Amino acid sequence: MAVGSSTSTPPTQTATAATAAKSASGVAASMNADTFLTLLMAQLKNQDPTKPMDSTAYVGELATFSQVEQATKTNSKLDSLLSSSFLSQADQIIGRTITSADGNTTGEVQSVKITSEGALARLTNGKDVLLAEGISLSQ
Repeated sequence: MAVGSSTSTPPTQTATAATAAKSASGVAASMNADTFLTLLMAQLKNQDPTKPMDSTAYVGELATFSQVEQATKTNSKLDSLLSSSFLSQADQIIGRTITSADGNTTGEVQSVKITSEGALARLTNGKDVLLAEGISLSQ
């Protein structure tokens, strides 16, 4: 979002608005609709009445916000698809013998848990193996 693209907002007010946006969202990449609206309202309140905000800059900011929202929705759908893929994998390996990529852990798969790292197979001996490249499966 281009806060500084408006020529009517003084740099100190732009910096203050950007700081408010960062503190409201925690990280600039995780801005949401509320953060955008807060930032937009601060920008509109602090603009010079003799030089109002350029309408093309306003439309550009709305388009950027729309792109961020679409990217967020896409990431959510991809996470869901990935979890579905992991669950499909889990169904196929429960009850089979698995060996970790380094060969140090072997055992029968008792259950599979989906984590942020991927699918994690819990073996009957209590050990965990991340389902990743290099693992071996046998009947």
